[in-house]
Amino acid sequence: MTAVAVPAQEEKTRRARIVASPGAWLVWGSVTFFFVMLAGVIGSVVVSSFGRRWFDTWLPESWTTQWYGQAWHEFTLLDVLIVTIEVSLLVVGISVLVGVPASYVLARRSFPGRRVLYLLFLLPILMPPITYGIPLATVLYKYGLAGHMTGVVLANLVPSIPFVILTMTPFIEQVDPAIERAARMCGARTWQVFLRILAPLLVPGILAASILVLVRTVGMFELTFLTAGPDSQTLVVALYYTMSAAGIRAQQSVDAMAVIYTSMMLVLLVIALRFVNPTQLVARVKEDPS
Repeated sequence: MTAVAVPAQEEKTRRARIVASPGAWLVWGSVTFFFVMLAGVIGSVVVSSFGRRWFDTWLPESWTTQWYGQAWHEFTLLDVLIVTIEVSLLVVGISVLVGVPASYVLARRSFPGRRVLYLLFLLPILMPPITYGIPLATVLYKYGLAGHMTGVVLANLVPSIPFVILTMTPFIEQVDPAIERAARMCGARTWQVFLRILAPLLVPGILAASILVLVRTVGMFELTFLTAGPDSQTLVVALYYTMSAAGIRAQQSVDAMAVIYTSMMLVLLVIALRFVNPTQLVARVKEDPS
């Protein structure tokens, strides 16, 4: 009887798998279709950036790298990259200087309204940037802070500081408070505890937060677009103006500029994923503001 029951159970399981397989095929087919389409769009831009002429054929008639040189000079990419690096480094530095102490307070202190304050810090991350970007840009223009690099940096600090707080708070909570108490008993002051005890332990978290802020700042379009002037455009804003500006220009040059931007973002994302686990960050958002 047992020998008969086991094959019957196996047959039932196999039938359940057959019934469930169409849904699984539909899901995997949709995912595959999405990635194929995405690869096709990216691939067409990359191929176009290297092609001389490309009409009614699967591949260009010949290949060249002149479009990258033309885009470099025509769109003054060196100046744009310098501005992008300057803005990103300033935003990263200020965000770390402000966000790490704020993270320490949230991780170590219990006070009325702590969860509300934490939720306020998270709002710029949860909300689309355009919703608060327009009134923010209006205020910055009113006081003469927008239209140059100062406005771009200030606008990008709004979502960047919460990124640092979101990343650093769990790192600080993992450090045993007994270490700080022992240092204070030995006569260390608050700034000495922070710089000599906590800072070396928090280096991985600070590095992860800095990379997150760097990726977001380089890829931030809305806030930078609303506050940048002619001399303070980052690469993503310059790419938008290049595509929408009046006049005749080679599409291959625009594609070359897009490839440069995409390559930069890809490198930054790979580095970010090396140091940051997105699953932990999402879990943190769900746990703390509740």
